[in-house]
Amino acid sequence: MIHKLRKKFILINMMLVGAVLLVVFCAVCLSTHHRLREDSLNAMRQAVSYPFDEKFPHLEIGRKERRSKGKPMPMMPVFVVELAGDGSAASVRGKNVTVDPDAVAELVDAAQADGARSGRLPSYGLRYLIAETPDGTQIAFADTGSERQSMLNLLLTSLVVGICALGAFFAISVYLARWALRPAERAWQQQQQFVADASHELKTPLTVILANMGILLSAQDQIGPAEIKWVENTQAEARRMKQLVDDLLFLARADGAKNRLAFSRFSLSDAVWSALLPFEALAFEQGVDLQSEIEPDLWLTGHEGQIRQLTAILIDNACKYAGKRGTVTVTLRRTGEQLLLSVHNTGSQIPADTLPHLFERFYRADPSRARERGGYGLGLAIAQTIVQSHCGRISVESSAAQGGTCFTVQLPQNPPRSGIRETTSGLGR
Repeated sequence: MIHKLRKKFILINMMLVGAVLLVVFCAVCLSTHHRLREDSLNAMRQAVSYPFDEKFPHLEIGRKERRSKGKPMPMMPVFVVELAGDGSAASVRGKNVTVDPDAVAELVDAAQADGARSGRLPSYGLRYLIAETPDGTQIAFADTGSERQSMLNLLLTSLVVGICALGAFFAISVYLARWALRPAERAWQQQQQFVADASHELKTPLTVILANMGILLSAQDQIGPAEIKWVENTQAEARRMKQLVDDLLFLARADGAKNRLAFSRFSLSDAVWSALLPFEALAFEQGVDLQSEIEPDLWLTGHEGQIRQLTAILIDNACKYAGKRGTVTVTLRRTGEQLLLSVHNTGSQIPADTLPHLFERFYRADPSRARERGGYGLGLAIAQTIVQSHCGRISVESSAAQGGTCFTVQLPQNPPRSGIRETTSGLGR
C-alpha cells in the first residue's frame, strides 16, 4: 500500500511539474514567435520607406552622442517590389539579395491572392507586407529562414532543459515522497504488525475452544438437546472466527512481505483438480451442477499451496452465488505463454458499479445477505494477493449476456525471479 501511495505521490508531482513546464515553454515559444514576426514586419516596413540605393548612416560604436538618428538597415534579407498601375511588378529593389526575375511575378500574384495586407507564403519561405506609399503600391518580402532557425533552436533548447528539469524534479520527488510518507509508512507497519500479532495470538484460544466444543459434542448423552444446540452454534461461530483470523494473518503477512515465497514447479492441472474435488459434495448438497474443463499436463512455477487456496476461494464463491439448480464451470487452459484459469457461475448479475470494489477487503456486493452467505469479504482480496504474488492478473465480468459472473486468472508459466526463492520440492509431481 505504501509503495503504491509513493508511486502516486511521485506521479502526481511529476504531472504537475510537467504541466507547469509545458505552460512556461509554450508561453516562451509563443512570445518568441510573436517577437520574430514583429521584427520581420518592422524590417519590411523599413525596407518600404527606406531607399536601398542611398548611403546608409555611419554609426560610431561607443559614442552615443554621435550615433546617427537615421533608421537602421534591415538585418534580415528583404526586397521590395514596386507595382505598376495594372498590378504587375514594375521594379525590384534590395540590397545583398538576389531575386530571380521569373519568380517575382509569381510571388506578387501569391501575395495578392492571399487577400491580406500581410502574411506568410510557406511554400516560398517568405513573409510579405503590402504597403501603400505616395509612389504607389509596394510589396515587401522578407525571408523567414532566420525565424524558422530561431524557433527550432528554441524548441531544441526547451526540450533539453525540460528533460533535465524533469529528471531533477523526479529525483527530488522520490526523496520528498520517502520523507513525507515516512510517518505513514511507520504507522502502516505498526498496524500490520499488530494485526499479525493479534491474529497469531487469537489462534491458540480459538483452537482450544474448538477442541472443547468437540469434546462436549462427543458426549451428547450427558447433555440435553438445548445445550447441544448451543454448543453447535458456539462451535460454528468459533470456526468462522478462526477462518477470519487465518485470513487476517495471511493478508498481514502478505502486506509485510517479510518472507519470500518458495516457488517450485508443479502440475497446475493436478492442483486445480485437488482443489475442485472437495466441492463436488458441497455443490450436490446446494443443488449446483459443478462442471470442469481442465487441460491436462499444464505446469506452473509457483507456490502450490497458494494456487490451491486461490482455486478453492473462486469455486466456493461461485457455488455460493450460483443459486439453486445453477451451474459452476471451472476451466483451465493454455493461451500462449499464459495459463488461464476461469470460474464461471450462473445467477444474478453483479451491478457494474460494484465490480471494481469486489477485490477490496471487507467489501460485499450484498451486505444484507452477508450473514446468510458467510464470510467477511476477505476471500477475493486474498485471491488477488495470491495472483499478484505470482505476477498474474485477475479480473471479473458479469453481464446478462454472459449468463452470470466469470472470474478469470492469468498466470505466467515462469514468473520473474525477483523476490522469489525457488525449490525443487514440486519436481516430478
